[in-house]
Parts: sequence; structure tokens; C-alpha cells
Amino acid sequence: MALQQITLLHEKIKDYSVYPFHLPLINKMDSLRLHAPVTFFVGENGSGKSTLLEAIAYQSGFHTAGGSRQNAYQVEAAESALGDYIRLSWLPKLTEGFFLRAESFYQFASHIDESEQDPCTQTFFANYGGKSLHHRSHGESFLALFQHRFGRSRQPSIYLLDEPESALSPARQLAFMRIIHDLAPRSQFIIASHSPILMGYPGADIISFDGSSLERIDYRDTEHYQLTRRFLEKPDSLLSELFGKE
Repeated sequence: MALQQITLLHEKIKDYSVYPFHLPLINKMDSLRLHAPVTFFVGENGSGKSTLLEAIAYQSGFHTAGGSRQNAYQVEAAESALGDYIRLSWLPKLTEGFFLRAESFYQFASHIDESEQDPCTQTFFANYGGKSLHHRSHGESFLALFQHRFGRSRQPSIYLLDEPESALSPARQLAFMRIIHDLAPRSQFIIASHSPILMGYPGADIISFDGSSLERIDYRDTEHYQLTRRFLEKPDSLLSELFGKE
């Protein structure tokens, strides 16, 4: 692995009452070692996993609204609030890769369309399967990015993905796992996810943001797995508890 450790620079933080320093993540983290080519950040909304992933993207030189070092475009509120307060330890440093931010993917796709209007940067969407990402369904555009933009790279790369499952059906999540499998021998993935399918990737390191500290957790011990399994095995029982017996 190239990115080996993430260190939170507590000495630079002056006020823990403001965003993002009031997040649970800040009190839980000093440094985080990475041990596997594929790492999942898991936890409830507001736990800080996406904020940390965005900060890693910032320190890696990627566009914090989504993209790589080569993408430059303006998006409101695209700066990383935590980016200047972490340190990344690399061996070696990777400059190739991509940051996927699901919530601003539309703006990224629009940026690519604008780039294609310029003869100097026109590629006829070579990195995206030959047509605009806007001319596909949401799930198709995500998969086109994974298959073509990621798959074209022959250099060691790091991929930082914030909830990639948000546009993928279960079948396409499995297809995405195959893409990870094909790229993992030369690349590193850090994925913030709620998907019990993606978390099942063999050999992945799963880091939970829900405890009193950041801790590694077994796949079958994640709340995502347990709750999904419980629902699939006994949906009537779970729904009865949820809605109350009438």
C-alpha cells in the first residue's frame, strides 16, 4: 500500500466547538494506520467518515468536489474544512487516482462536458465510454467512470470513493466489486460506504466510526450486515417492531 497512515494534527486546532472539529471523529482519532489495499470507512451519518475522506482527497491534490489532479472547475462549498489539519504518510507518494463525491457528481459530469467543447482538451469522452456522463442513467454514468476512467490507468493509483453505491443497483455493486478486484493489485481504495454488499469485498479492512474510537471491525459484526441479515431472514418480525403491533 502507498498511503500508510493518516495523522490528525490536533496542535493546529484552535476551537473544537466549530465545524468540523466538533464531529465525533476528532475526539476519536490521533492517527490511523491503513493495512489493506481496500479499506472501508463505515458509520452513521454525521460520524465524520466522509469529512475524513474529503480531507484525504484534499491532501492528495484531488478536486474536493470530485475528480483528479487534472480536473479544475468551480463548485460552491467544495473546499475541505479538515484538509489542512491532517498529514498523510506515503510509501511511495501516489499522484494518480480519483476522488468520487456522489453528491456533486452532476457538477463533475458537467465539467467534463465543458472540457469536451474545447478543441484543446477534447477526447470524445475516451475516459467515459465514448459519450457524455449526462447521457446515461445515474448508475450507468458511475459504472462508466469506474470501467473506463479507472480502468484506463496503468499507473499505481489511489481511489477515494464517497458512497459509490448511491447510484448502483445490487447487480451493479457486484460489477463494481469486480472492477476493484481487477485494479487492486496496483491500486489502493478507501471507500466510505453504507453498502453491506460492497463491505463484503474479500480481505477488505473495515474501520468503524461508531465506537468510542476508530476501530477495525469484522464484516459480520457491522450493523449494516446484521440489520440487513435480520431484515432478510425475518422481515415481518422487524417491521412489527418498527411499526408497533396493532
